[in-house]
Amino acid sequence: MTNGIAAITFAAFLLLYLTGQVDNAAIIAGFIPARVEDGALLAGMAAVPVWLTPISCTLVHANWLHIGFNLFMFVFCGRQVEHVLDKGGTLLLYIAGAYGATALQWAIDPHSTSPMVGASGAISAIIATYALLYSQQKVRRVGPVSANLVRLLWLAASWIALQLMIGFATAQGLGDIGRIAIAAHIGGFLVGLVLTRPLLRWRFRKRPQPFS
Repeated sequence: MTNGIAAITFAAFLLLYLTGQVDNAAIIAGFIPARVEDGALLAGMAAVPVWLTPISCTLVHANWLHIGFNLFMFVFCGRQVEHVLDKGGTLLLYIAGAYGATALQWAIDPHSTSPMVGASGAISAIIATYALLYSQQKVRRVGPVSANLVRLLWLAASWIALQLMIGFATAQGLGDIGRIAIAAHIGGFLVGLVLTRPLLRWRFRKRPQPFS
Protein backbone atom coordinates (compact mmCIF):
# COMPACT_ATOMS: atom_id res chain seq x y z
CA MET A 1 0.00 0.00 0.00
CA THR A 2 2.78 2.43 0.93
CA ASN A 3 4.70 1.73 -2.26
CA GLY A 4 1.52 2.03 -4.33
CA ILE A 5 0.57 5.43 -2.88
CA ALA A 6 4.14 6.65 -3.36
CA ALA A 7 4.21 5.47 -6.97
CA ILE A 8 0.88 7.14 -7.81
CA THR A 9 1.97 10.37 -6.12
CA PHE A 10 5.28 10.45 -7.98
CA ALA A 11 3.64 9.61 -11.32
CA ALA A 12 1.15 12.46 -10.86
CA PHE A 13 3.95 14.91 -10.07
CA LEU A 14 6.04 13.76 -13.02
CA LEU A 15 3.11 14.13 -15.42
CA LEU A 16 2.30 17.63 -14.18
CA TYR A 17 5.96 18.68 -14.14
CA LEU A 18 6.74 17.46 -17.65
CA THR A 19 3.61 19.08 -19.09
CA GLY A 20 4.14 22.35 -17.22
CA GLN A 21 0.79 22.08 -15.46
CA VAL A 22 1.90 22.27 -11.81
CA ASP A 23 0.55 25.79 -11.23
CA ASN A 24 -2.75 25.03 -12.97
CA ALA A 25 -3.15 21.79 -11.02
CA ALA A 26 -2.54 23.66 -7.78
CA ILE A 27 -5.59 25.80 -8.50
CA ILE A 28 -8.02 23.17 -9.79
CA ALA A 29 -6.92 20.28 -7.54
CA GLY A 30 -5.36 22.02 -4.54
CA PHE A 31 -7.24 22.67 -1.32
CA ILE A 32 -8.41 26.28 -1.21
CA PRO A 33 -9.97 27.09 2.20
CA ALA A 34 -12.25 29.81 0.81
CA ARG A 35 -13.97 27.26 -1.45
CA VAL A 36 -15.49 25.53 1.58
CA GLU A 37 -17.91 28.44 2.09
CA ASP A 38 -17.85 29.88 -1.43
CA GLY A 39 -18.58 27.02 -3.78
CA ALA A 40 -18.69 29.40 -6.74
CA LEU A 41 -15.11 30.56 -6.26
CA LEU A 42 -13.84 28.58 -9.26
CA ALA A 43 -17.09 28.62 -11.19
CA GLY A 44 -16.57 27.91 -14.87
CA MET A 45 -13.38 25.97 -14.27
CA ALA A 46 -13.07 22.18 -14.37
CA ALA A 47 -12.03 22.14 -10.73
CA VAL A 48 -12.05 19.11 -8.46
CA PRO A 49 -15.08 19.19 -6.08
CA VAL A 50 -14.05 20.89 -2.85
CA TRP A 51 -14.89 17.84 -0.72
CA LEU A 52 -12.40 15.79 -2.73
CA THR A 53 -9.55 18.31 -2.76
CA PRO A 54 -8.05 17.06 0.54
CA ILE A 55 -7.14 13.95 -1.48
CA SER A 56 -6.41 15.52 -4.87
CA CYS A 57 -4.06 18.07 -3.31
CA THR A 58 -1.81 15.23 -2.12
CA LEU A 59 -1.03 14.49 -5.77
CA VAL A 60 0.22 18.01 -6.54
CA HIS A 61 3.72 19.08 -5.48
CA ALA A 62 5.50 22.35 -6.17
CA ASN A 63 8.94 21.06 -7.15
CA TRP A 64 11.45 18.21 -6.92
CA LEU A 65 12.50 19.11 -3.37
CA HIS A 66 8.87 19.07 -2.25
CA ILE A 67 8.05 15.66 -3.74
CA GLY A 68 11.43 14.18 -2.83
CA PHE A 69 11.28 15.01 0.86
CA ASN A 70 7.64 14.01 1.18
CA LEU A 71 8.10 10.62 -0.46
CA PHE A 72 11.30 9.92 1.46
CA MET A 73 9.53 10.43 4.78
CA PHE A 74 6.42 8.59 3.64
CA VAL A 75 8.21 5.48 2.38
CA PHE A 76 10.55 5.37 5.37
CA CYS A 77 7.78 5.66 7.99
CA GLY A 78 4.90 4.25 6.00
CA ARG A 79 6.40 0.82 5.35
CA GLN A 80 7.07 0.36 9.05
CA VAL A 81 3.56 1.49 9.97
CA GLU A 82 2.09 -0.83 7.34
CA HIS A 83 3.86 -3.80 8.94
CA VAL A 84 1.73 -3.17 12.03
CA LEU A 85 -1.54 -1.72 10.73
CA ASP A 86 -1.63 -3.66 7.45
CA LYS A 87 -2.82 -2.17 4.15
CA GLY A 88 -6.34 -1.16 5.15
CA GLY A 89 -5.30 0.59 8.34
CA THR A 90 -2.48 2.44 6.62
CA LEU A 91 -4.75 3.66 3.82
CA LEU A 92 -7.40 4.80 6.29
CA LEU A 93 -4.77 6.63 8.34
CA TYR A 94 -3.41 8.36 5.25
CA ILE A 95 -6.83 9.51 4.07
CA ALA A 96 -7.89 10.63 7.55
CA GLY A 97 -4.63 12.53 7.87
CA ALA A 98 -5.28 14.32 4.58
CA TYR A 99 -8.71 15.45 5.73
CA GLY A 100 -7.49 16.35 9.21
CA ALA A 101 -4.70 18.43 7.71
CA THR A 102 -7.01 20.44 5.46
CA ALA A 103 -9.58 20.83 8.25
CA LEU A 104 -7.08 22.57 10.52
CA GLN A 105 -5.70 24.61 7.63
CA TRP A 106 -9.26 25.78 6.95
CA ALA A 107 -9.93 26.49 10.63
CA ILE A 108 -6.82 28.67 10.89
CA ASP A 109 -7.54 30.71 7.75
CA PRO A 110 -10.99 29.92 6.30
CA HIS A 111 -10.97 32.84 3.85
CA SER A 112 -7.61 32.09 2.26
CA THR A 113 -7.61 31.76 -1.51
CA SER A 114 -4.10 30.31 -1.64
CA PRO A 115 -4.09 26.66 -2.76
CA MET A 116 -2.58 24.13 -0.40
CA VAL A 117 -0.77 21.33 -2.20
CA GLY A 118 1.34 18.33 -1.25
CA ALA A 119 0.96 15.14 0.75
CA SER A 120 2.78 16.35 3.84
CA GLY A 121 -0.42 16.66 5.90
CA ALA A 122 -1.41 13.05 5.21
CA ILE A 123 2.18 11.93 5.72
CA SER A 124 2.25 13.71 9.08
CA ALA A 125 -0.41 11.28 10.29
CA ILE A 126 1.83 8.38 9.25
CA ILE A 127 4.78 9.97 11.04
CA ALA A 128 2.71 10.36 14.22
CA THR A 129 1.77 6.68 14.23
CA TYR A 130 5.36 5.71 13.46
CA ALA A 131 6.53 7.78 16.43
CA LEU A 132 4.02 6.13 18.76
CA LEU A 133 4.77 2.62 17.54
CA TYR A 134 8.55 2.79 17.48
CA SER A 135 9.48 5.31 20.16
CA GLN A 136 12.01 3.77 22.55
CA GLN A 137 11.77 6.47 25.21
CA LYS A 138 10.28 5.27 28.48
CA VAL A 139 7.53 7.52 29.72
CA ARG A 140 6.05 7.51 33.22
CA ARG A 141 2.57 8.47 34.22
CA VAL A 142 2.09 11.93 35.72
CA GLY A 143 -0.42 11.79 38.53
CA PRO A 144 -3.74 10.63 37.06
CA VAL A 145 -2.42 10.95 33.50
CA SER A 146 -1.44 7.57 32.06
CA ALA A 147 1.96 6.95 30.49
CA ASN A 148 0.33 6.46 27.07
CA LEU A 149 -1.40 9.82 27.28
CA VAL A 150 1.79 11.50 28.50
CA ARG A 151 3.64 10.10 25.48
CA LEU A 152 0.88 11.30 23.14
CA LEU A 153 0.88 14.80 24.65
CA TRP A 154 4.67 14.97 24.56
CA LEU A 155 4.80 14.01 20.88
CA ALA A 156 2.02 16.46 20.02
CA ALA A 157 3.74 19.33 21.86
CA SER A 158 7.10 18.54 20.27
CA TRP A 159 5.67 18.35 16.73
CA ILE A 160 3.66 21.56 17.13
CA ALA A 161 6.71 23.39 18.49
CA LEU A 162 8.84 22.13 15.59
CA GLN A 163 6.26 23.20 13.00
CA LEU A 164 5.88 26.63 14.55
CA MET A 165 9.65 27.14 14.46
CA ILE A 166 9.70 26.11 10.79
CA GLY A 167 6.84 28.51 10.14
CA PHE A 168 8.65 31.44 11.73
CA ALA A 169 11.89 30.57 9.92
CA THR A 170 10.24 30.48 6.48
CA ALA A 171 7.68 33.25 6.92
CA GLN A 172 9.47 35.59 4.54
CA GLY A 173 10.61 32.97 2.07
CA LEU A 174 8.47 30.80 -0.18
CA GLY A 175 5.59 31.90 -2.38
CA ASP A 176 1.91 31.06 -2.09
CA ILE A 177 1.89 27.75 -3.96
CA GLY A 178 5.10 26.40 -2.49
CA ARG A 179 4.83 27.70 1.04
CA ILE A 180 4.79 25.33 3.98
CA ALA A 181 1.31 24.68 5.38
CA ILE A 182 2.22 24.47 9.05
CA ALA A 183 -1.38 24.07 10.26
CA ALA A 184 -1.85 21.13 7.88
CA HIS A 185 1.22 19.39 9.27
CA ILE A 186 -0.10 19.83 12.79
CA GLY A 187 -3.61 18.70 11.84
CA GLY A 188 -2.38 15.54 10.14
CA PHE A 189 -0.07 14.69 13.02
CA LEU A 190 -2.84 15.07 15.59
CA VAL A 191 -5.07 12.78 13.54
CA GLY A 192 -2.33 10.16 13.56
CA LEU A 193 -1.93 10.39 17.31
CA VAL A 194 -5.66 10.04 17.88
CA LEU A 195 -6.23 7.18 15.44
CA THR A 196 -3.23 4.97 16.27
CA ARG A 197 -4.77 3.14 19.20
CA PRO A 198 -8.21 2.58 17.58
CA LEU A 199 -6.52 1.29 14.44
CA LEU A 200 -4.37 -1.06 16.50
CA ARG A 201 -7.47 -2.40 18.24
CA TRP A 202 -9.18 -2.88 14.89
CA ARG A 203 -6.12 -4.56 13.36
CA PHE A 204 -5.67 -7.04 16.18
CA ARG A 205 -9.31 -7.50 17.11
CA LYS A 206 -10.30 -10.99 18.18
CA ARG A 207 -11.92 -12.86 15.36
CA PRO A 208 -14.97 -14.97 16.28
CA GLN A 209 -14.26 -18.66 16.24
CA PRO A 210 -16.53 -20.83 14.06
CA PHE A 211 -18.77 -23.33 15.80
CA SER A 212 -17.25 -26.81 15.85
